[in-house]
Amino acid sequence: MLQLGLSLPRCPGGAAAAFPMAEPAAGEEPGTGPEAPGSSPVTIVVTSEADTWDIDTSPGRGCGPFVDWAKMPEAQGPARIPRDVLGRPPKELKRLAREGCWAGSHAGRARLYPRLIQRVSCRLVTPDALVYRDVAGRLFGKRSVSSHPLPEFLEGCPVPTYCLSPHGVTALRKILICVGALFPDITHSPLLPALAALLLHYSEDEAQCFESLSRLIASNAPHAAYIDQSFLAHQASCMTFGDLASKHCPAAHKLIAGAADNVLEVYSEWLSWLFPGLPLGYAVRVLDVFLLEGQKVLYRIALALLKQFRLSAAPAGPQGSDVKAELQAFVRNIAQHVSVDKLLERAFGIRLFSRKEIWLLHMANRKALVERGITVVQRRPSFHLAVDMQKFSSSTVTAQEMRLIWSWLPERFSLFPPLLLFSTSQDGCSLQRFYTCCEGYEPTVLLIKTTEGEVCGAFLSSDWAERKKSGATSGFFGTGECFVFTVRPEAERYEWVLIQKPELAKAVPRSRQRSPSPAPESPLGSSRGRCSPQHLAVPSAQGRGRLSPFLAIRHFLLPSKTASMFMSGSRDGIVIGKGG
Repeated sequence: MLQLGLSLPRCPGGAAAAFPMAEPAAGEEPGTGPEAPGSSPVTIVVTSEADTWDIDTSPGRGCGPFVDWAKMPEAQGPARIPRDVLGRPPKELKRLAREGCWAGSHAGRARLYPRLIQRVSCRLVTPDALVYRDVAGRLFGKRSVSSHPLPEFLEGCPVPTYCLSPHGVTALRKILICVGALFPDITHSPLLPALAALLLHYSEDEAQCFESLSRLIASNAPHAAYIDQSFLAHQASCMTFGDLASKHCPAAHKLIAGAADNVLEVYSEWLSWLFPGLPLGYAVRVLDVFLLEGQKVLYRIALALLKQFRLSAAPAGPQGSDVKAELQAFVRNIAQHVSVDKLLERAFGIRLFSRKEIWLLHMANRKALVERGITVVQRRPSFHLAVDMQKFSSSTVTAQEMRLIWSWLPERFSLFPPLLLFSTSQDGCSLQRFYTCCEGYEPTVLLIKTTEGEVCGAFLSSDWAERKKSGATSGFFGTGECFVFTVRPEAERYEWVLIQKPELAKAVPRSRQRSPSPAPESPLGSSRGRCSPQHLAVPSAQGRGRLSPFLAIRHFLLPSKTASMFMSGSRDGIVIGKGG
């Protein structure tokens, strides 16, 4: 087992040796990127085999001096930790964590957590325990901790203490203050204080907790992150969760869209459902798998909570006007509805897309926020992000119906108000006129009202100008985010089949993938002069296609050609979707 670090961990049998850096990945230039220090040697810590056999499986008090044991829940049954657990393959280790292998031993967690976190890939220069002792000595040597304010990035963020003793609460404040001093680039991080508090329950001293937290902050694993560190990143995660909820929890999403004026505002609290919302017994089970699998686990658990909320809600839906408060109350009392084992089982039964696909979606949402004026250093939005549909007027749908349609859109597009491009009442019934009015805009929403009063439509992810690339033939284009829907007589959405059954397609091998790096964060050009934070900018020729990278067919090996028939247009008509 190889572990990267700046200093030797406090574990018996460890040995250190210097090895040259590995060769850069294909397509990378030597010495570039945040984690490419050139050819300088890196300290490699090799943990001896004997150390992997020394895990305490007793349910006793092995959590260190920071816990109020009168509040600490009792361990449920004896631990089932294999003596060679640290030598197991990563896939096997994930399975053991999901099944609660070390849920019955406080001491087992205290021994495992630091060792699991040592495996997290992080930046070369990451503050460790020795750095913490030095900084804490200088900060708190002459003044009490109470005279030091908490870092600004915690403004408005809850700081849970769970079952920490008064001594533990003081230690938590010291750790957070040192994080603020050593990581000045952090501007907003709601998850960080809860994570620090949970790790402190299982740390032998403050320095060990700080080192573990630092490694999670400094993680540089590809397409994965542990802790959002700016409002921009956090809000992009909230939007990503909203996209996933819309796709994987359609019944719960419809319930919330009908009860809340602002769906994004509800989803912006998704992380607080987990931390500090969940009771400690549930929270640490989430932490068990989070340390091994990263943020994707948090999406899974929150989606499972949302599904359970829908099942537990009355047939008429939420009883009060504040669905956010009802969700928080539901999570606090989660033990009355579902056991932690069943919750995790349901969470990992959700067929999410790959970590890379979710990362692409997160980067697209981040791009949309930048276009709305959100910056990396910003701590709070300077304006309301949601669209006010009460001012919307249409002869095709009501404002309430449009609010539901807008809640179905990918979050990065629903930030912008609808802009009318074409209407048969104003522009006539010419198909060519329809193309002329819509070309240059991406994405678009098509609404159709029949002579019988029925209303249907489609969300179209790509510019209609793409149809010209097929020449005289009628070729298909678009991405898997396209969908069709009905509004009357029944509101229903019909998405790409691969969203509900991703196992039908395989991911494109890495050797055939194009780099998914985000485009530079500069305003998009507009041929119609609508470059405003209040309107979705029109993609330029160079940037076209980057607004909809999520579910692009280039990322999948599809089972048939019909699986990518999203939208098509010709002189004779338009086609959206393909199949029964």
